Amino acid sequence: MKSALLVIDVQNEYFTGARPVSYPPESLDNILKTMAAAHTHGLPVLLIQHAARDPEATAFRQGSHGWELMEQVAAQPHDALIHKNFPGSFTGTELENELRSRGIEKVALCGYMTHMCCDTTARQAFHRGFKVDFLSDATGTLNLTNSAGTVSAEQIHKTILAVQQSVFSRVISTNDWLAEC
Repeated sequence: MKSALLVIDVQNEYFTGARPVSYPPESLDNILKTMAAAHTHGLPVLLIQHAARDPEATAFRQGSHGWELMEQVAAQPHDALIHKNFPGSFTGTELENELRSRGIEKVALCGYMTHMCCDTTARQAFHRGFKVDFLSDATGTLNLTNSAGTVSAEQIHKTILAVQQSVFSRVISTNDWLAEC
C-alpha cells in the first residue's frame, strides 16, 4: 500500500507565538524523525501550512513570523507544500489531488494541533477512503481554556487519540511507525 507523510502546521506560532505546544514535549523531535525516515524510505512528505483567512488576524497571518514553518521543518526534504485556511487539510486545497496523483492509499499524520487540524484532517482522509496512521507522539496540543471550561493538553491529546483509534485511524507511536517504514 503506497503511503505518504502529512506534516501539519509545524509553524512558529506553536513555539514562539501565543499558542505554545505543551504536550507531548517530544512531539517536534518525533516529527523531525518521521520526516527524515519518510524521505530515506522514499515516502512522499507533504508539508501543510495554515494561514488565517482574515488578513488582520493576530495569529497565522500570512507573511508573519508566526505563520512561517519552523526552520527545522522547512529545511527537511519535502515533496509538496500545501497551503490551507481551514482546520481540515483537504478543505479548499489540492491535497486530495496531490495524493491521488501519486497513487497514495495511506497517510501518516504528524503535526499540530492534535485536537484541531490533525483530528479534522484524519477524519477527512478517512471519509475519502484513505487509511490513516495518527502518530501519537508526533502530534501535539496545548492547554485549552475558553467559555466552555478548561482542559489540560494531556487530557485533550489522550481523548482525541482514543476517538481516532475507535473509528478513523490507527494510532501508533513514532518508534512503531519507524519500525514499519
